[in-house]
Amino acid sequence: MSLFKLSTLAVALVMAGCATAPPPPSANINVPASYKEAAALQGTWKAAQPAESQARGAWWQAFNDPALNQLEQQAEAANPSLAAAAARVKAARATLDVNRADRLPQLNLSAGVTRQKYAPAQQGLASDTRVPPATVWNAGLGASYEVDLFQRVANSVNAAEADAQATEATYRSVLLTLQADVAQAYFQLRTLDAEVALLQSTAKLREETLRLIEKRKAAGDVSELDVTRARTDWSTTKAELQGLQGDRALAEHALALLLGQAPAAFSFPPQPLPSDVLVPQVPAGLPSALLERRPDVAAAQARMMAATARVGQARSARFPALMLTAQGGHASYELKDLFDWSARSWLTSAVMSLPLFDGGRNSANIARAEGQLDESVADYRQSVLSAFGDVEGKLSSLTAVRGQSESLDEAVVAARRSAELADKRYRAGEDSYLTLIDTQRSLLAIERQAVQLRGAWATSTVGLIRALGGSWSVDKG
Repeated sequence: MSLFKLSTLAVALVMAGCATAPPPPSANINVPASYKEAAALQGTWKAAQPAESQARGAWWQAFNDPALNQLEQQAEAANPSLAAAAARVKAARATLDVNRADRLPQLNLSAGVTRQKYAPAQQGLASDTRVPPATVWNAGLGASYEVDLFQRVANSVNAAEADAQATEATYRSVLLTLQADVAQAYFQLRTLDAEVALLQSTAKLREETLRLIEKRKAAGDVSELDVTRARTDWSTTKAELQGLQGDRALAEHALALLLGQAPAAFSFPPQPLPSDVLVPQVPAGLPSALLERRPDVAAAQARMMAATARVGQARSARFPALMLTAQGGHASYELKDLFDWSARSWLTSAVMSLPLFDGGRNSANIARAEGQLDESVADYRQSVLSAFGDVEGKLSSLTAVRGQSESLDEAVVAARRSAELADKRYRAGEDSYLTLIDTQRSLLAIERQAVQLRGAWATSTVGLIRALGGSWSVDKG
């Protein structure tokens, strides 16, 4: 009967130990049914399946740009920040293996020699007794195992697993950020190239106009005022061009750093962004799918699960711990007798320890773990809300850019026609040079804005892809 009661008590203790970790917390997030800003963009999403453990797709290939593909490969191979994130993943996996090792018995082999002289009192002898020193040879095998009655080891393993998952998700977030940064830097550089090409063409036109006006002044057709205005416009355009070339050099340096190269060793040939650049249409999808794709959200969720397991780990310190140990081997005064049958020795023990007074240490550890859990829940909620806000902002920006670009295309056509008419009227002496230069300045401003909007369209699309987690699936059914 007493054995039955003892067994019942043991089962009850084990069941209590299983409850040391609290249930997974709820962040109480109201996921919207759709994005507010998605209505202005066409396209539908396929319902996503949980696939956070899978590698992100090569989304940049949707731009069908071989140069961009090559830059992305270079960045992934050589970027130092990505290498550091990969090293953290390696360390987190090793930490997980360390915690998993506690689930298994620990074995150790020992061999050695000791020489010691005991005092007579230690041997229970008279104080004037001569005790000679002794040499003891020993060799043995030891084993130890903690019976995980209250999930201390299990909770530590669960916490380490969640930490490893969070680190891997953070690595994917760093990778996605790097990919997006490279693509945006690339399109920014090509946008600047297009602006430089436009200003170079304009500067050449201004110089030709200046030469024409100088000839007309020499012929007495125009005043010196027209010459000085033309020279001013030409010099101003050259100054703008020089400033733009400086911006282009800075953008090239930034791209070099993303590729893991020194700016002095990197050179990107000018490639003006064309007016018909291919920009993929990115479907907005469902907000619920965002929680499956965003690696930063996955990392926050994993950190929340790690904090949950650590609460259980802290609580388990209040319960008894059972340690089983065993040792066996040989010991002798002479090395030649070490492995004799008479020199054998062994020891087994089962020790149950229970903290009685710790000065409030365990309670403080539990309170700290619970506080960290509450913090991780709030961080997870903030990550989800920030993800929703990020997508809404990118959708809004992309909608505005697309609308501006379409409207500005019409303005470019009209401005070019105005510039042509103004040039003809000036050459015919029907209008002043002031009218001509005003129309030309207006045309340049509109054309530069059109170039900038083309680049913004591409970079905004990259920003939306990044906000959506780096990949999408279009339902073609």
